[in-house]
Amino acid sequence: MSVVIEALQNEESRAVGTRTVAGIVNSIETLEGGGFLVRRPFPKAAFSEFDPFLLLDEMGPIEVAPGEAKGAPDHPHRGFETVSYMLAGDLEHKDSRGHAGRLSAGDVQWMTAGSGVVHAEMPSAEFARKGGRMHAFQLWVNLPKRDKMMKPRYQEIPSAQIPKATSSDGLVQVSVIAGEAMGVQAVIETRTPIIYLHYKIEPGGVATQQVPSAYNAFAYIVDGEGLFGAETERALDGQMVLFTQDGDEVRIENPRDAKTTLEVLLIAGVPLNEPVARYGPFVMNTELEIRQAFEDYQQGRMGAIS
Repeated sequence: MSVVIEALQNEESRAVGTRTVAGIVNSIETLEGGGFLVRRPFPKAAFSEFDPFLLLDEMGPIEVAPGEAKGAPDHPHRGFETVSYMLAGDLEHKDSRGHAGRLSAGDVQWMTAGSGVVHAEMPSAEFARKGGRMHAFQLWVNLPKRDKMMKPRYQEIPSAQIPKATSSDGLVQVSVIAGEAMGVQAVIETRTPIIYLHYKIEPGGVATQQVPSAYNAFAYIVDGEGLFGAETERALDGQMVLFTQDGDEVRIENPRDAKTTLEVLLIAGVPLNEPVARYGPFVMNTELEIRQAFEDYQQGRMGAIS
């Protein structure tokens, strides 16, 4: 029996109700790629992963001057998935397998690196020349052992095709990148059960999202300040809220006296409960597999971007 199936079957035996908050994680600032600044709640020294998630980076929001835009030049990936979500600006991407495309505001790229690709994400020539507002997220999702060497694939969903819903009182809007919310189902297919939602909650609004108790779940505050969990614990912009597995519902509230819209990413997934060996752009199950990934990359077996 697979870990995912077993976890879902055990779900019924767990508590039902609103989850409590397990902790709040502050982001650190670090440089990535060609030298762009990101805010990162994890991984860091005290918090390396949140199974099945490996990394969350927020790029911006920042106003980029003409000629100052930076990106991530050619780099390899193996053994996991990268999820790029643009809120503002644009990025052009290409890889060693001949794939190329462009992400603009609201677009999502879900790249399953699998057995390995060399990949690059850079500002478009137009954005680099003119500058402008840049704001994006990248999430790394671990792949189960059975899928680590699968053929790489892309799912690229433009903003217009991302399913969206609004609550009956008009105070809560959600973009459904993965999973389901307010009766709306995502169009992206995931290798294991994943929820990835972008909530916008007006003052006085409350989002209650069903999250099976087998899932690990967290919220990242994009903008504003809100109340989270059964105990309505307060968290703000740039913080990550970890939820316990003591219920099957996550509650997020924007207080009635708030001055701004609360924007939150709610992300959850079934933990793989498998060994994790990671080094830089490679995430496998053993150190031997990591060494093999380095050798394959150095010998050109992952190809090169033409």
